[in-house]
Amino acid sequence: MADSSPQHSDAFVFFGATGDLAYKQIFPALQAMIVHGRLDLPIIGVAKSDWTIDQFRERARDSLEKHGSFDAAAFEKLSAQLHYISGDYQDAATYAQLRQALGNAVRPLYYLAIPPSMFAPVTEGLATSGGAQNARVIVEKPFGRDLASAQALNRTLHAAFAEEAIFRIDHYLGKEAVENLLYFRFSNTFLEPIWHRAYIASVQITMAEQFGVQGRGAFYEEVGAIRDVIQNHLLQVMVLLTMEVPMNVDAKAGTAAVQDAILYEKLRVLRAMRPLVPDEVVRGQFKGYRDEAGVAADSQVETFSALRLHIDNPRWSGVPFYIRAGKQLLVTCTEVLVELKPPVHPVFDAGTGHPNYFRFRLSPDVLIALGARTKLPGEAMVGTAASLISHRPPGDEMTPYERLLGDALQGDAGLFTSGEAVEAAWRVVEPILDTTTGTTFSDLVPVVMYDPDTWGPPSADQLMEDGDQWDNPAASEDVRQ
Repeated sequence: MADSSPQHSDAFVFFGATGDLAYKQIFPALQAMIVHGRLDLPIIGVAKSDWTIDQFRERARDSLEKHGSFDAAAFEKLSAQLHYISGDYQDAATYAQLRQALGNAVRPLYYLAIPPSMFAPVTEGLATSGGAQNARVIVEKPFGRDLASAQALNRTLHAAFAEEAIFRIDHYLGKEAVENLLYFRFSNTFLEPIWHRAYIASVQITMAEQFGVQGRGAFYEEVGAIRDVIQNHLLQVMVLLTMEVPMNVDAKAGTAAVQDAILYEKLRVLRAMRPLVPDEVVRGQFKGYRDEAGVAADSQVETFSALRLHIDNPRWSGVPFYIRAGKQLLVTCTEVLVELKPPVHPVFDAGTGHPNYFRFRLSPDVLIALGARTKLPGEAMVGTAASLISHRPPGDEMTPYERLLGDALQGDAGLFTSGEAVEAAWRVVEPILDTTTGTTFSDLVPVVMYDPDTWGPPSADQLMEDGDQWDNPAASEDVRQ
């Protein structure tokens, strides 16, 4: 079978080149790609700042010294590839300069590292100037604030770019540990027979942060926990846990065929998720949040949210999925717990708690644990809990932005989100959003105050069904024994 992999982009252009995202993430990713031999093409920064190329290069150096690991040889190569264009995003002259700077490049990749309000002007400027032809574009989240705005954004992008040329970046999908969820599921034969409602009792996903809003109160007032991490990051983790194996592709299939198959299965499971209702949502706010700069004195924005979700398909029907995310909790850790149903034979004591489970720790380190029971010494058929653990501390691996930028340059959309998937995710949370004011419905799902350094409001326990309990991440697996 011939490889149908798309051609590699031959130039990289990032709008918002003097901004915070470029400073903290893009420059370090570009240097890392050069170190690993994955980047040898023109790199063009576009921004409104009236800078010289030397000032731009100094910005890159400062970024790498503070947010990366400065490599003199790699920076010399990066610096030689850098170009800079100063101009207004709504001025046709800016795009004329860009066309000239691209030279012989015919397949550029554009990165919109800019506020969402600028997506439309830049997309239109690229289209009008002819710069969108044969090009790809990366769009930084948020992908809208609700279903209607997500649909409007997709219409704007599709006016200039084909869907296969649009890469909606969610850095969480570029994490090694998140990718490992998909690999672990589909590369281990023993999982398939039990990865089913007949054997799985419930699934929990917890994203806990020990810190608060860290001086970003004004930003957080615009999003809240549901928009910030649940509608995107955690729903995507749920998708990786529950999607079907991509069909009709094999090792000889081209990149495009593989990524299309993956995106199709992701979309199928998102569309099978039941839209939320208020009774399945708890919203909390840590005491002290309203004292943060930029936060309203009567703010109803959630810094914690817990949800109970359902997937209405043959594999998952009847299995509750519990998702929670919050700030000022007891630890900083993201974990998944897949609890299996207990054995039913009366001779063998299953004990209490989670006798059989799979635990996936996604951060701050990578861990897979299998919960089991082993017999205690003696004549009685009683046992004790045991964990079989595969643990890997953080190592020399690609950062999410390095991985995702490299994939986009190659035209590989497997770790990105499609427009249809974005809209499907918004449909899941849309019923609990106030699309008029842009906030979560405070009357239907009121904010409950909780103390910092706890696991959020106790009312989150009311979401649990059939005796389920929240599994609280700990500093290490050993703490649970």
